[in-house]
Amino acid sequence: MKIKLLPSTIDPDGRVSPEQRLSCFVVDGCVAIDAGSIAIGVTDEERRRVRDVIVTHPHMDHLATLPIYVDDLFSFLDEPLRVHATREVCDLMVRDVFNGTVYPPFQDFDNGRTRVMEFVPFRAGEEFRVAHLTVTAVPVRHIVPTVGLVIGDGETTLAFSSDTGSTDEFWHLVNRTPRVAALLVEASFPNSMSGLAETSGHLTPEALGRELRKLRHTDLDILAVHLKPSFRLQLVRELADLGLPRLSAMEPGREYSW
Repeated sequence: MKIKLLPSTIDPDGRVSPEQRLSCFVVDGCVAIDAGSIAIGVTDEERRRVRDVIVTHPHMDHLATLPIYVDDLFSFLDEPLRVHATREVCDLMVRDVFNGTVYPPFQDFDNGRTRVMEFVPFRAGEEFRVAHLTVTAVPVRHIVPTVGLVIGDGETTLAFSSDTGSTDEFWHLVNRTPRVAALLVEASFPNSMSGLAETSGHLTPEALGRELRKLRHTDLDILAVHLKPSFRLQLVRELADLGLPRLSAMEPGREYSW
């Protein structure tokens, strides 16, 4: 399985910024997890293939360019862009984004060949299919309804925490899942900002270290994501201070495979 954190910014020479301002991950070149940078970070090939987007929660850094992506594809689609989320998050996207004011209600539009976009609700705790992948979602602790994910292709399994503070259900799901190859887990704020992290439903490196004690798998890679750009260098140092040899900050634009 392959996964890539899409870059938030690319300079005119094609160089990718290491700073993650928007969240969007592409799995096997065809399924997106969240859509913050989907319209600006995908390659031409990914733009042709990505027709499924799993949305973990409705914060703008996870949704920012989804409407633009649909707009870009509008005339070319032969099948709808499928947006997978819990029913609650689907309803929030309709109310707050695809509402005719912030952006057109693409869920109601047709380009003459197909509906342009459709919401596909899933239930936390129940396995569902997205393209060739099996996915199970579980609630995590954030300030809006949010799910973490376990994703498999029949051979390899990845776990993704999304945005979360200290949580238990996610770790229970990961621990009972066999052969997890990699964990993508957030570390948003430096240790000196633990109060803000706690209030806003995020982790510091120290808090991440405590959370990882709940993890029963040992033979896996751990990639820290959602590092706030203003503190990236400090966060990288504090993550290194945890002394976990297979823990590193995920690099935007780099494709990882297991």
